[in-house]
Amino acid sequence: MCLLTGCDTVIVRFSGEIGIKSEWTRRHYEGLLKKNIYDVLKHHSISYRKILRKRGRIYVKTENAAETAQALTRVFGISSVSQAKQTTANMDNILETALQLAVEIVQNEDTFAVRCRRTGTHPYSSIDICKQVGQQILTALKERNPHVNLSNPQRTINIEIREDEAYIFTETLQGAGGFPVGSQAKAICLLSGGIDSPVACWLVMKRGCPIVPVYLDNSPLTDETTTAKALDTAKKLFEWSIGFPRKVYIIPHGRNLQTFVEKAPRKLTCLLCKRMMYRIAEQIADIEKADGIVTGEAIGEQASQTMTNLRVLDEAAKTYPIHRPLLGFDKTETEAIARRIGTYEVSTRQAKDCTAAPSKPATQAQVEAAKDAEAALDIDGIVKDSVKAARTVLV
Repeated sequence: MCLLTGCDTVIVRFSGEIGIKSEWTRRHYEGLLKKNIYDVLKHHSISYRKILRKRGRIYVKTENAAETAQALTRVFGISSVSQAKQTTANMDNILETALQLAVEIVQNEDTFAVRCRRTGTHPYSSIDICKQVGQQILTALKERNPHVNLSNPQRTINIEIREDEAYIFTETLQGAGGFPVGSQAKAICLLSGGIDSPVACWLVMKRGCPIVPVYLDNSPLTDETTTAKALDTAKKLFEWSIGFPRKVYIIPHGRNLQTFVEKAPRKLTCLLCKRMMYRIAEQIADIEKADGIVTGEAIGEQASQTMTNLRVLDEAAKTYPIHRPLLGFDKTETEAIARRIGTYEVSTRQAKDCTAAPSKPATQAQVEAAKDAEAALDIDGIVKDSVKAARTVLV
């Protein structure tokens, strides 16, 4: 919540990587970010007066500062946001507004500090501001007996001065970081509904990629609870890319998997299943004009994800790269992100496990063994029929 009565502005700070881009790229990214902010505010029905883009900052002018700031923490490309009250860069106005904040937040025996950042030419320095504001607080609130503590204060009064304007605030909320969604090419994401794949999707979104989730439905070897989990994790993910399509492809895959169980070496079932997923994903990538396929695989996480087996999987993809954001993550790291982004509770819901998994899966398979097993099957026909049977769902 805004601790200063009359907060009228939300300060939006860009992710640090945006600031080091070339001038043209920086302007492009900032423009995308402004558009994404607009989409988020519209989606949440948050009223505002104006969205201003200035070098290094975006300012949202709104009477709903608290709601706005909270919503913008889920917009990629934003490093942090603060609810603030705007005033002029005149010293007297800064002192007046800063004291209003201090009166509201500094309690008996509290320690406090004043921080100032300044851009432009002014008849005072940042140190001058800090000293005068601090002295005014000590004088005006002497009955509360406040104490200055610059290293570990209980309360902080922040003052940001940019040219002719000044902004007074006390709290800063961490943003999502990364690049604005839409700044990079679209990615097809193989989404299972488990813990790993949603996190992988989120990580590529954080780098600016709009995602198109593809769910391979293994029914009747699984059931509708597994499908529901996948769609619910997709909903959670799309909360981080408001303004972009919320479409999920559902591919009937149970019959394909049953074919592998019946007609191929049992120990290769999971590898053949995933190789087929890659081939289907490539066809969806053609349809969606995407530039890559994302999976939640990590080294050694499952039998099919040993380094040797990942090579077998990669061989099936002919036209698009396979991206694995979690390749070097351990499960604890992945779960921590899942909790943060809101997918963990959905991903850990009870659902029916796939019954096709072999009791002794191959962990050191060879490419030729997989290709030999597939030679007896109509792989092209399976891919074609699967894509033809695909349906899309808006979540």
